[in-house]
Amino acid sequence: MSARNVVLVHGGFVDGAGWQAVYDLLVADGYRVSVVQNPTLSLEGDAAATRLILDQQDGPTVLVGHSYGGAVISEAGTHERVAALVYIAAFAPDKGESVNTLIADPPPGAPVPPILPPQDGFLFLDKEKFHESFAGDLPEARARFLADSQVPWGVGALAGAVSEPAWRINRSWYLVATDDKMIPPPAQRQMSERAGATVTEVAGSHAIYESQPGAVADLIKQAAEAV
Repeated sequence: MSARNVVLVHGGFVDGAGWQAVYDLLVADGYRVSVVQNPTLSLEGDAAATRLILDQQDGPTVLVGHSYGGAVISEAGTHERVAALVYIAAFAPDKGESVNTLIADPPPGAPVPPILPPQDGFLFLDKEKFHESFAGDLPEARARFLADSQVPWGVGALAGAVSEPAWRINRSWYLVATDDKMIPPPAQRQMSERAGATVTEVAGSHAIYESQPGAVADLIKQAAEAV
């Protein structure tokens, strides 16, 4: 029996609207797709928002997270409806780890995301560097819109530690974005290997869910059919 329900969880600095192309492809293939809108104030709050959507599912569900959304699905993915996890260029923390701990010691020579100093407890990316760092393979106008419509990312969300990582109890899939300048591809490979995920690598930026929606949808369908 394959899963027909998919729940998509966005990462930091953006909202769920970026999933539109992936959503359209999955819906066209008969999947029931829901998109979580994370408040991005705390990991606990984002996991609660995700569980709220999972509660609405009527059967086995593929839970998908991009970037920081990987921490969210690692925390919320122990929900009884979740049958598989899919990480899209995402963090996959272990027990007690947070995004903060995973980015604390970047490998030598790795690109450093242009995150500005916190403002009243929230983080933003430098708008002038957003295109190159986050969305290098998107049209300039789209990248500019994403930069100008950034969702403030609460520092508390980065510090939220995962309690019981869902990838330890559910099968997982991972898409490595090989041109990612936000989460270094070697770090993505390390996290996916540790999680025992089925891995695919696709040339694309951190915004690969927008630039390569077909590849992202294909991996989600692969996970759904394997359940």
